[in-house]
Amino acid sequence: MARRESEREDILREATALAERVELKIPDFEEPVVGGFRREGAASVFFGADPVCQFNTAGELRRAYVGGLLYKAERGRLVALRRERTATEVALIRRELDDAETKALLTDLESHLSRLKVAFSQNSLAVVGQVPSDMDIIGRVSLWLDSLPPRIAVAAMPNVR
Repeated sequence: MARRESEREDILREATALAERVELKIPDFEEPVVGGFRREGAASVFFGADPVCQFNTAGELRRAYVGGLLYKAERGRLVALRRERTATEVALIRRELDDAETKALLTDLESHLSRLKVAFSQNSLAVVGQVPSDMDIIGRVSLWLDSLPPRIAVAAMPNVR
């Protein structure tokens, strides 16, 4: 997620919190997809710069970035954080999502993950790069996708564990 919304970034290079990561070109997605894992095993998937979904070690959604908004899990609910910029500071304006908004957001993320899972099952993807280069990160991402339940659960908090 870029500090300035207009910035383009090399997610594979910049996502250093993901100790294992792979960048994929998939026909069903306009932007490259980067999937990977933190040292603790928590997964993240970047569908270009937006949407992004980050999970905890239990496979629950802990954070997301969609449509220019940051979402984080709090007590099993999602909270939207909108940046408001002034000449001297950036403030995050917090708003808890209602049930309908939460369902819509989760449905959108589930759709992206489902399309990604299909690309893996049909082997319709090309590896652009990966870090580290000597591991089967594709296999690990594929296993993780297969282990996801059909409905994304929201974590109790935005932490990795």
